[in-house]
Amino acid sequence: MSANSFDARSTLRVGDESYEIFKLDKVEGSARLPYSLKVLLENLLRTEDGANITADHIRALGDWDSQAQPSQEIQFTPARVIMQDFTGVPCVVDLATMREAVKELGGDPAKINPLAPAELVIDHSVIADKFGTADAFGQNVELEYGRNKERYQFLRWGQTAFDEFKVVPPGTGIVHQVNIEHLARTVMVRGGQAYPDTLVGTDSHTTMVNGLGVLGWGVGGIEAEAAMLGQPVSMLIPRVVGFKLTGELKPGTTATDLVLTITEMLRKHGVVGKFVEFYGEGVAATSLANRATIGNMSPEFGSTAAIFPIDDETLKYLRLTGRDEQQVALVEAYAKEQGLWLDPAAEPDFSEKLELDLSTVVPSIAGPKRPQDRIVLANAAEQFKSDVRNYVDSVDEAGKESFPASDAPATTDGVPSNPVLVTAPDGSTYELDHGAVTVAAITSCTNTSNPYVMVAAALVAKKAVEKGLTRKPWVKTTLAPGSKVVTDYFDKAGLTPYLDKVGFNLVGYGCTTCIGNSGPLPEEVSKAVNEHDLAVTSVLSGNRNFEGRINPDVKMNYLASPPLVVAYALAGSMKIDITTEALGVDQDGNPVHLKDIWPSEAEVNDVVANAIGEDMFNKSYQDVFAGDAQWQALSIPTGDTFEWDAESTYVRKPPYFEGMAQEPSPVEDIQGARVLAKLGDSVTTDHISPAGAIKADTPAGKYLTEHGVQRRDFNSYGSRRGNHEVMIRGTFANIRLRNQIAPGTEGGFTRDFTQEDAPVSFIYDASRNYIDQGIPLVVLAGKEYGSGSSRDWAAKGTALLGVKAVIAESYERIHRSNLIGMGVLPLQYPEGMTASSLGLTGEETFSFSGVTELNNGSTPRTVKVTTDTGVEFDAVVRIDTPGEADYYRNGGIMQYVLRSLIRK
Repeated sequence: MSANSFDARSTLRVGDESYEIFKLDKVEGSARLPYSLKVLLENLLRTEDGANITADHIRALGDWDSQAQPSQEIQFTPARVIMQDFTGVPCVVDLATMREAVKELGGDPAKINPLAPAELVIDHSVIADKFGTADAFGQNVELEYGRNKERYQFLRWGQTAFDEFKVVPPGTGIVHQVNIEHLARTVMVRGGQAYPDTLVGTDSHTTMVNGLGVLGWGVGGIEAEAAMLGQPVSMLIPRVVGFKLTGELKPGTTATDLVLTITEMLRKHGVVGKFVEFYGEGVAATSLANRATIGNMSPEFGSTAAIFPIDDETLKYLRLTGRDEQQVALVEAYAKEQGLWLDPAAEPDFSEKLELDLSTVVPSIAGPKRPQDRIVLANAAEQFKSDVRNYVDSVDEAGKESFPASDAPATTDGVPSNPVLVTAPDGSTYELDHGAVTVAAITSCTNTSNPYVMVAAALVAKKAVEKGLTRKPWVKTTLAPGSKVVTDYFDKAGLTPYLDKVGFNLVGYGCTTCIGNSGPLPEEVSKAVNEHDLAVTSVLSGNRNFEGRINPDVKMNYLASPPLVVAYALAGSMKIDITTEALGVDQDGNPVHLKDIWPSEAEVNDVVANAIGEDMFNKSYQDVFAGDAQWQALSIPTGDTFEWDAESTYVRKPPYFEGMAQEPSPVEDIQGARVLAKLGDSVTTDHISPAGAIKADTPAGKYLTEHGVQRRDFNSYGSRRGNHEVMIRGTFANIRLRNQIAPGTEGGFTRDFTQEDAPVSFIYDASRNYIDQGIPLVVLAGKEYGSGSSRDWAAKGTALLGVKAVIAESYERIHRSNLIGMGVLPLQYPEGMTASSLGLTGEETFSFSGVTELNNGSTPRTVKVTTDTGVEFDAVVRIDTPGEADYYRNGGIMQYVLRSLIRK
């Protein structure tokens, strides 16, 4: 029950139903607030308890100073939690482990149960092993079940053992697309109350639902577990950036072009830790699908959320996707009653403002390694020819060193060139060179949720087939939609055969290429690439293109709209300017250009209008949690606690609660720490967290081999997130990671200072030696440390490797929070200082004093850092809220929650 200090409790009647609501206009100043802060204000009014959430917190939000730097802590209680299986499996593993820990401490294991609705969508496990054939989907699903049987049995057990926990089985769709098409409520109804649908998710692209007016963002799995168990998310009232949209997109431009433009603008402006909110006349002209695409990319521009208010377009989408009329009526009535309905002419009070005329957006791609590096499509070929020089080693056509590394590699017309003759399985031959497009993937929730760009891609395929074009033989082409609705409307429009003919056969309903599940390249292509060190490329309709993420054979990765993905598959090379040069020749030998096969806006709109209907969504989601016969046939254990299999290499009981007492030990200073890694700028969680394929000669590969797993069954790191032994061996092991204390290496290497002469060794092996000798570890990093996906294992792995502190120039919000959640101290160099300016090499021994001030109930602003080489400085403590301080004092968020539950 709310304390209701502002007398905000009221009743809203919609049709024959009445709902309890908490009126925002009871709080002075609420009318001028941005939409997103109004949602937070309602959250505080409804959950006010007089202790964690007080009238002063509510008043502080009403009195929000848009120009002030965030300083006021509030406790946000999300209405629900959403997960995908890579990050969700360890969440359920931890909940199962917590049940045992409670039992061991004399408590009731049934207390460990989600208190907020939690939904998990299995979408990250399908790998595009098979492609380009009619049965690719069936084969990939069969392989998926074979690889993941233990994980899926565990999740099925969780669905039966935990209340308020539901699982969307494999082969259904991508979590964020399933969320906007079915799971999102926009206005939640629970216990007779109506209130804004809010959520946190274990994937950074949870923000896709912001397009529906739902406030939510990605958190680490450890924060999500706490939210499921009723713990509020501790946060500072953020700055809110108003992004005004005017005008309309020109024909020929897509949502992808728009979102890449917005990503570039906002990344340049700087929105890390801020909310972005879209307003203005252009919002009304932006389709819900395009809004969701923009919201999805929030992590790429760095904001916490990127939200659109509710309006008629929201209601139209809710109806299209099969929400019942009472729900739609409630959304409209509630939004208008609470001042959450879009007024295109309104100018709320924002901290900062940007503006974009939609008519200025031009066709674009982004790459070769960051989503914010937008390239105008017309300049893409020239930009590639410049960028490829950074990826080409100094080797001649025979693959041997032919000149000093400082010399330029072989070129053709000034562009690096190393043509290799490749023989295909059918005996035909072709030349492969730098810039060859070896992966063309229509993938990721970002764009596959948007029917306009998906239909455009299918129409490009249709027109290409009619001209006699198909993909180049070296291009691996895959279609992985975010829900079955996509293939339904392709079928209804008669477009599926054309996609199949250019090689874009269905490979699965899942993230696939965007998260590194692109599967192997054809053997002959992979061999040529690796033997001749070719800088080949991928083009994908996703949101991430970081180094080493897409495919281990592919160095350069480009984000593009689905129709451009098809176009590049036809062209086969990034060296081709697809805006002016021919993609191929037709049946009569005439050149075919992009303009010849690009559909008009009217053609796309006609297909969308006639091929997509409410019935498709009703059919796809009518029994979405039941799964197919294969899912239902999985055998599962019963009981409140899980029966751990000692032989399992997928699901193992983690060590987080071993030896845990009911009361936490005092926080201690850190003495005699060694550097595990010294890293540069923009090290992402993709560099830190284990992801992608597991190689046989790595610590993780050796572990699996020692446990009797055949190389063909290694699967991916993501699929083995429920096994901490695999995951810690893959932490900091990304093939593109450069650890500056092990110069000349690339990958998971460091120097082991426990041994004479400090030899180079695997990071995991060195960490074991440090732990055995009781030596704490530290990581030194540059700017934007931990940007990228919100991966709990980037923090869990760091902690389990023995790292006690990280010192960085700046942090990505989620990773900093996750480090605290695992008991790792995040520190920041003083303003203007860096590891280089301080003369730190990574060979020093570090000590940190002043940490113990946390035992007094306060958080020190700085701690004293000293080294054995005489370097001293005051590092800024990045424990930003009292709630985070409580987590750190307890050794982590899970320990804090567990102790809190035991005390009840």
